[in-house]
This record gives sequence, structure tokens and C-alpha cells, in this order.
Amino acid sequence: MTDARWIEVEDDLNSACRHFGNAAQLYDEGGFDADDITGYRATMAFLHAMQSAHNSLEGALRRILEILGEEVPVGENSHADLVRRVSREVKTPGHVRPAILPPEVARDVDETRRFRHRATHNYDNFDPALAVASIEAARRLAAELKPCVLVFRDKVDPPAGTPG
Repeated sequence: MTDARWIEVEDDLNSACRHFGNAAQLYDEGGFDADDITGYRATMAFLHAMQSAHNSLEGALRRILEILGEEVPVGENSHADLVRRVSREVKTPGHVRPAILPPEVARDVDETRRFRHRATHNYDNFDPALAVASIEAARRLAAELKPCVLVFRDKVDPPAGTPG
């Protein structure tokens, strides 16, 4: 690694993975149906953990694009556009940037993006039964996100002394 900005990328990835893992644990503990502060706490803690995880993940992806000199998507669809951008190879004259995320990880990132949107805009109607796909995506991301991004990093910015 020659660009020190990867340090902050790794910090964001660590945060995302920790929050995804903790969100899965909160989901497993349940308690969402309680009609008192206990149910409220369980629901809000879970929703916030998922939001925080995806926000940290997006932070890492935006930092990567900045390191690579690519413009970060903006506008109404920027969150979805970011996932699509990092999920594909980008060709520019004289250069090909490989996909940052492999397809299976990109699908999980997109699932947590959709969940984050629902959690942000529809938190009063949270139905834990409808969150199963998002939780499974969070579990996989907690384990697979950082390693796949580090593989990408080592391709585009190999460690010093490594043939590039």
C-alpha cells in the first residue's frame, strides 16, 4: 500500500463489519414485539446498527473512489449509483479499473442499502420478519466485506516492494 488514505478506508470497513455483526446479534436477540421501552430499544438499536453499518460501508467506498481519482456519484440516486459503480469494471482510455466488489458481495451491499432506506424512512413500521434477507446479507458482509476490498486494494495499490 502506497497511499496512506487506505488507513481510513480500513477504519470505515472495520466499523461497517462491526456494526453489521452487532446488528445480526441484535436481531437474533429479538425483543422487537415488546410494547414497552424494551421493544423500542431493541428495534431502534437494531435499525441504527444497520444504518451505521451501511453508512460506514458507503464511506469506505467513497474514499476508495477518491483515492482512484474517480468522481463520486451525486444526486437523488447516488446511493444506488455508488453500489452499481463499485460493482463493475470501469474502462477509461489506457486504464481498466477492476470491480471493487465481486457480484455476491455487491448484492449484499445493495440489500443493506435498501434496508437502510427503509429503516431511515419507515422505522415506525418495522416488521422483523421482513428483515431476514437483510440480516443474512449483514452476516455475510461482516465476514466478507473487508477481505474482498483488501484484495482489490492490493491489486490497485500493491504493498511496497511487491511487483505491481
